[in-house]
Amino acid sequence: MTKIAPSVLAADFANLQRDIEMVNRSEADWFHVDIMDGVFVPNISFGMPVLEAITRYAKKTIDVHLMITDPDRYIGTFAALGSDILTVHYEACPHLHRSLQAIKKEGMQAGVALNPHTPVSLLTDIIKDIDLVCIMSVNPGFGGQSFIENTFTKVEALKELILKKNATTQIEIDGGVTDENALQLKKAGADVLVAGSFVFKSADPIATIQELKKFTAV
Repeated sequence: MTKIAPSVLAADFANLQRDIEMVNRSEADWFHVDIMDGVFVPNISFGMPVLEAITRYAKKTIDVHLMITDPDRYIGTFAALGSDILTVHYEACPHLHRSLQAIKKEGMQAGVALNPHTPVSLLTDIIKDIDLVCIMSVNPGFGGQSFIENTFTKVEALKELILKKNATTQIEIDGGVTDENALQLKKAGADVLVAGSFVFKSADPIATIQELKKFTAV
């Protein structure tokens, strides 16, 4: 069954503990936490103190997505803060293999995120070293954007590469996920769906998560 990972970026920061506990009670599988530095992407989200507050209350897998330059400097810090999965951007890592090894050495699963313009073929030589590939289905940096339709083709190509290389890599989709594209993403090969605004801005987030789980259980 496809995992659902609500994106904390879309939560109400004035009621963060409430929203974290809501996700704990829901059928969601992971917490997705976006860290932005205002340099790699044109926005700033939150840093270590907020992540520390999230991990204090969260009872599910902490999936941290670094949209920052030079992420290698902070790998140990994010491990110490309780991250279970640490994803770095392909575009931010000139020595990607070394970055992945450093993440795994700290006891975390290692993920690689791809911007919309970055082809999955660039991961051919390294796919077996990656635990998770996060395909950006919007341009990174802001929540609430529209889904990029080419994502379906990209997921299919990535799934083909994973099978061809006999890898165990999971495929995560981040951006513009709703009940209108969840099933098609699952059919294309997605294992994890990140949902931000669609969950937290809905009238009943727990019911919305349940609906996404139902769609992807088909």
